[in-house]
Amino acid sequence: MFPFCAPENEEEMEALVMNPDAQGAKASEMTPRYGTADSKDVPSVDRRPSLGGSPSSSNTPCTDICADQEVERMKRRLRFFFMNPIEKWHAKQRFPYKFLIQVIKIVLVTTQLCIFAHNRYKHVNYAWDNRVTFSHLFLRGWDTTREVNSYPPAVGPLALYAKEDFFLTVDYAISGYGNLSEAIGPYSYDTDDNHMGSPLLCLHEYKEGIIFGFNESYVFNSEIDKHCINLTVPQNASEFSSKEYLRSKNMDVNFSALVRATLEFAVKTVNFKAAGAITPPDCYRFDVKIDMDNGDQDGQMLLSLEAEPMRLVCQGDVEYVTDNRLDYILGSILNCFVILVCGLSLLLCGRAIYRAQQLKNETIRFFQTVYGTVLSREGRLEFLNLWYIMIITNDVLIIFGSAIKEQIDRKQMAGDQWNVCSVFLGTGNLLVWFGVLRYLGFFKTYNVVILTLRNAAPKVARFSLCALLIYAGFTFCGWLVLGPYHIKFRSLASTSECLFALINGDDMFATFSIMPMKSPMLWWYCRFYLYTFISLYIYVVLSLFISIIMDAYETIKLYYKEGFPKSDVQAFMASCTDEASSGLFRSNSFSASASLRSWFDKLCCRLHLRKPFSGTSAGRFM
Repeated sequence: MFPFCAPENEEEMEALVMNPDAQGAKASEMTPRYGTADSKDVPSVDRRPSLGGSPSSSNTPCTDICADQEVERMKRRLRFFFMNPIEKWHAKQRFPYKFLIQVIKIVLVTTQLCIFAHNRYKHVNYAWDNRVTFSHLFLRGWDTTREVNSYPPAVGPLALYAKEDFFLTVDYAISGYGNLSEAIGPYSYDTDDNHMGSPLLCLHEYKEGIIFGFNESYVFNSEIDKHCINLTVPQNASEFSSKEYLRSKNMDVNFSALVRATLEFAVKTVNFKAAGAITPPDCYRFDVKIDMDNGDQDGQMLLSLEAEPMRLVCQGDVEYVTDNRLDYILGSILNCFVILVCGLSLLLCGRAIYRAQQLKNETIRFFQTVYGTVLSREGRLEFLNLWYIMIITNDVLIIFGSAIKEQIDRKQMAGDQWNVCSVFLGTGNLLVWFGVLRYLGFFKTYNVVILTLRNAAPKVARFSLCALLIYAGFTFCGWLVLGPYHIKFRSLASTSECLFALINGDDMFATFSIMPMKSPMLWWYCRFYLYTFISLYIYVVLSLFISIIMDAYETIKLYYKEGFPKSDVQAFMASCTDEASSGLFRSNSFSASASLRSWFDKLCCRLHLRKPFSGTSAGRFM
């Protein structure tokens, strides 16, 4: 039976609205133009349109008009969906609010990052300088050569080798802590009355660890016990003896069972340098921990100091000016704006992805109904915008980072939260600036780079997997064979880093020369190993890698000359040559606001398109 047709005049339209059965009666009275299942004069002909074509007939029936309208409407919808913001502005005068949100977000998050980076640098630098100061005050044997990290190290590790050195090191730290007022820095004790507290000494020992070396026997229990004691220091800290104090407490240090010893105390200070016109000074508490590591049980007890900073809420200037909190207010406003803008960006991109999937489902049904085909995988992927997924990812990272930053500004978090916040904000900002490439891609010159990377990505991934397997073999081999003798191969991570540096031509001669001649066989093996790896990766692997990128670049250049390959969705849209500024995308047939007659026409067409095609159905699409 024929589908509904639009009425010819307003009176007929109103009658059909009041009596829907009249449309069926009218359709039954019409003479079939292309034949029905019972027609013997005219054979049934399949007139489904091709992907790029449209019906063409001098005497088009109502059904073909509906088909034309629905096909053209779908073409325009898809054409509009794949337009860039500039084309959408010309097409429907729609303001590119998502683009504006991204521009505002770039400005805000970059400003926030610069402020946080400046504050974090001051915080980390201040903490490091105080750690160096505490090392001079509390570590026995510390000197200035250890303040600069160099590779290879200029000096050996700071370590203890005699039992007496252990007690002298503890006494030296206690003496320095007791004479804290003699330090140049404005340090105070972590007590309300600024009196020296009791440092905490903890011994980590095996439950049983007795060695009888003369006959190669021992008594051993691998369970580790922790014993801690508060050291009560006399008024004159220089007279304190840890050895005598432990003996008085019936604590004996069994060095053959000792795994680790720690000495902990706290120091408070105020940083005036951080103060400015709108910034008050910062107050800190440093949790100092002196670590004596005997875990290797090799006669060398490694000595180190850590000072964990914690920002405190200052009580303010007690003499002439109250705290100026303008910087905190401005920082909180900026954090709130960043969270608000990123939240809005996340919602808009999420809505865009949801609408894209809705349109994809409509397109799938349209292709199945009109063409009787299934939309290809490439066509389905056209509706997945990875740029939006990346934007959503950076929005989430920046929102979490801004929340952590706000807590840091309120001095409710300390320690590693600075590093966690920097990871969130830094990674989020990195992805934000990557997102700018999406808008540069609207220009042909810049789009070449993006298309080249996208075209080469699958080949690069497959090639990188093969190169990674070879790289892993060299890494494990070098770690095993050269690790005990070569400083750059001491661990699996350092071995991988050394090999990666060699690929880039970094420090090649030093890598060769560091290998000692203790074993001539390994010395020659090291040469063969390094020559093979460097030659293979620099002259073969990297050259092939570059050739893959160049091949993708030449392919993109050829596509610009001869045309890009098109998916079925792009082939379907290709026949829609309407300019974005033509005004057709603002017409009633394309927009949601339409007259009653246009609404009735679209209703008739949609009811028709829902019917499955068969070899005997009437009114087929041409």
